[in-house]
Amino acid sequence: MRTLIKGGRIVNEGHTSDGSIVIDDDHIKKIYAPNEQPEASVDNVIDASGCYILPGIIDDHVHFREPGLTEKADIDTESRAAAAGGVTSYFDMPNCNPQTTTLETLEEKFVLAHEKSHVNYSFFFGATNDNTDIFAKLPADRIPGIKLFMGSSTGNMLVDKQQALERIFKSCKLPLMVHCEDTDIINRNMAEAKQAWGDDPQVSLHPLIRSEEACLTSSRKAVELAKKYGTHLHIAHISTAEELELIGGNVTAEACVGHLYFTQLDHERLGAKIKVNPAIKTPVDQFLLREALNDGRISIVGTDHAPHLLSQKEGGCARAASGMPMIQFSLVTMLELVDEGVLTIERLVELMCHNPARLFGIVERGFLREGYKADITIVRPSTPWTVTRDIIQSKCGWSPMEGHTYQWRVEQTLCNGHTVYAHDTVFTDSLGEEIQFSHS
Repeated sequence: MRTLIKGGRIVNEGHTSDGSIVIDDDHIKKIYAPNEQPEASVDNVIDASGCYILPGIIDDHVHFREPGLTEKADIDTESRAAAAGGVTSYFDMPNCNPQTTTLETLEEKFVLAHEKSHVNYSFFFGATNDNTDIFAKLPADRIPGIKLFMGSSTGNMLVDKQQALERIFKSCKLPLMVHCEDTDIINRNMAEAKQAWGDDPQVSLHPLIRSEEACLTSSRKAVELAKKYGTHLHIAHISTAEELELIGGNVTAEACVGHLYFTQLDHERLGAKIKVNPAIKTPVDQFLLREALNDGRISIVGTDHAPHLLSQKEGGCARAASGMPMIQFSLVTMLELVDEGVLTIERLVELMCHNPARLFGIVERGFLREGYKADITIVRPSTPWTVTRDIIQSKCGWSPMEGHTYQWRVEQTLCNGHTVYAHDTVFTDSLGEEIQFSHS
């Protein structure tokens, strides 16, 4: 099957220009400049007039909840949401049930994704207090890295004892993505809040409990260990302005769409729907995180897509679950920031396509290049639409963006040359592929 995408504006490697793309089966065969005539012998033509053609979005941080937590989400439903959002590849986190902390549980997730995922997939391996002996046996060409919870968000994966942390940073030869929050500080803040406000303090206090101090203290410790052992530390979902000063050298950072779009003031409007760990913080933090999108301190924008049932989001700081579904609306939300002048569309592509591929060593994805896999997202500007519950693909059935009107629309998502989403329809007969890595 040969497909021609014509008439659009191609955004790739810092440039935007008119052009056409010919796909041969699952690879990009040829990218044509505006003055070049594409070959006529194609089986399918996609008219992208008025649209922008991007590399497929790579989300380096999702929780698809399978196995063991499938009342909230599963690989089938969340990869459908990914396709509808223009996301063609994702890395799933290890805090499911059972946790992805052995070679056997890692292989089981690959088997599940092979059977169910509609876009491309891989999985972080989870670090625990006593599994560093497995690190050398991990299939480095199949996984992006190792995930460490220095402040446990969900599940029982907390590693905060110095001796265990030293072993992990010393043994890890792959990128080490770390959730940085200091549990002792959080527990102290929670105890004080309960004493003042009762057993379930209101959710607007969440940023004071999961505080800036908790994040900064933990991130500083992680950076010290990374510098000591030369580990590639990737700080997940950075949420404070002060943490940005720690970035550089072998320390990289991910920002999540929620921390870039919302502030703690939005808890008054949305309550626990935007309760996440680490907490969404002040307008000043948001402003400086947005600035860091353009100066290199933030390398990647992901989602930390983490569905819960609405019933599990009821309550305050102690009772409501932390996490929100965002993968279906991450790209259009970032494109809204493009319209606001926060960043350019070329920089968006660096953060959501090119840099994930570079940082994790993804093979033949993340760029529009001849010979690369044909993972392509087509978006159309100036096309207003409103998020309603009936269009939500995530199994949990809700979104913090319900009622919001976007100006950009994902028109079509191609994964390995096959259309997995077009014009409000997810084509579930297509399956994604296991992502390959070259960490050298």
